Formats: sequence, C-alpha cells, structure tokens
Amino acid sequence: MISDYRCIYCLMRSYGNRLEKADIPFAQKERFTHSLLTILNEKWNDISAPECAHDIQDLYRSYVNDPDPFREVKLESNDIALAMYGDLSRKVDESDDPFITALKLAIAGNIIDFAVNDSCDLDGTIDRVLRSELAVDHSLQLKQALERANRVLYIGDNAGEIVFDKLFIGQIAHPGLVYSVRGGPAINDATMEDADYTGMTSVARVISSGHASPTTDLSRSGEEFQRYFREADLIISKGQGNLEGLIGIPDRRIFFLLMAKCNVISEYLGIETGSFVVINPSLQSKKQ
Repeated sequence: MISDYRCIYCLMRSYGNRLEKADIPFAQKERFTHSLLTILNEKWNDISAPECAHDIQDLYRSYVNDPDPFREVKLESNDIALAMYGDLSRKVDESDDPFITALKLAIAGNIIDFAVNDSCDLDGTIDRVLRSELAVDHSLQLKQALERANRVLYIGDNAGEIVFDKLFIGQIAHPGLVYSVRGGPAINDATMEDADYTGMTSVARVISSGHASPTTDLSRSGEEFQRYFREADLIISKGQGNLEGLIGIPDRRIFFLLMAKCNVISEYLGIETGSFVVINPSLQSKKQ
C-alpha cells in the first residue's frame, strides 16, 4: 500500500474543485467537507488512497444525490477514444513492431484520468509515448509471459482508457484473457456499462471486480474476481490506482502498465513524473 501525505491534498483538491461545481447549498458543502476530513482522519493509516477515494465518493454521491456523478465524463472519454480507434489501429498495423506499438498506446490511454486532472493532452501523450523509451521496460518479459500463460487476467482502469486496452488486447489475441472492470461507479473508472459501450466484450470475456473502488483490493473484491486472480498465470494491472492496491503483494505474475502522473508514484518507482512504464517488481528487484 502506498500512503503519502501528498495524496491527502490531492484528494482534497479534487473534491474541492468538484464541490465548487456542485448544485447544492453552501451549508451542505460545509458539512460534506467536515465529513471528508473525518474519513481522512479516521482511515488514512489503514487503507490506500484509492480506498479513501472510494469512501469519499460514497459520501459525495449522498450529498449530490447522483449514483454516478462521472457518468457523462466517462461517456465523453469513451467517445473521444472510440473516434481515434480506427487511426490508432492502422498505426499499430503499419508499425515495425505491432505488439510494442499497441502496448505503448495502451499505456498512453492511462492519461485519461479525471480523478487526477480536469483535462488531459491525449494527442500529445500518444505522440510522446510512441517516440519515447519506456522508463522501466519489461515489455519483452511481458510478451514472453503472455506466450507461456494459459490464463491471463487484465485489470482495467479508466473509461476512455478501456478503448486503448481493447486495441492492445486485440493485438495480443490471447484466448484465455479475461478483462476486469469495477463493480460499480468509482470516479471515472470503467464499469460493465463502459465495457459494453466500447465493445470490449467483443475481444475479451469481461468480469466485474465486485467492488466499486478505483483500485484493486483483494480483501473487498468479489468471489469471481478473486478466483480469476488466484488461477491466472499472468496478471496485467493498468494504472496508478491498481498499482497502489497491488504493489505490496509479492507476486511474480503481476506486470504494471501505467503512466506516472504524480510525484508520489514517480518517486516510488524511481522515475520522472510523466514517464511510461511496464514493470514487474520481481524483475526490478533482481537488478538491484
């Protein structure tokens, strides 16, 4: 579990911005803020930042009376990514190494994260990832692990980003791959609704994590997800939220694919903020 005081300020800034736009009375905004501080004070040392975000979002939903406050943002993200899908697919097909190109594009899709930023430079990120070396590059080992694996669990992250995952999964074409989404609305993370909308269900079997949280917490996940996690030969984990939930598990099967979008994560991984990585911590520890 990654826990850092800067995550508290990030959560407060995020919900402060959201609260300014919320159509609720001033007094309710004050009560929400006090309750948010109570959650942070009581739970910060016991759960990860994404799990705190889960509890805060539950609170926020009760104040704005909306079960999925990010639904419109998620639809917009999906539509933007879907509009790019044809061009990106051709870019993969025409590249010298379609696997690496599709992999890099999947990582670039991780920039679509409205839990961290109100906007993102998707085109610029795509251009940069295709021209850049990965800051940590275990892509060869990932490809080899995919060739050996019978069962693959691919843990998804954000809406919009799911379209980039679809492109990579189509390139992998692994018959035993299962893709997981969140068990319910969790900020702008992908749910079963997003999987249906983007056509992810056409390239992979899709399951729910059984938990509406922007991370993977095995203790709170559903039985089906836990079974697939236990039985997988290879686990691909997308994004910072999943990294925060799984990084403390000493599991050689897990490869993390992400863009380091904040100083907390980049410092933890020993890379620059904005870098792209494919990392298996067990491989990294062998080098040290």
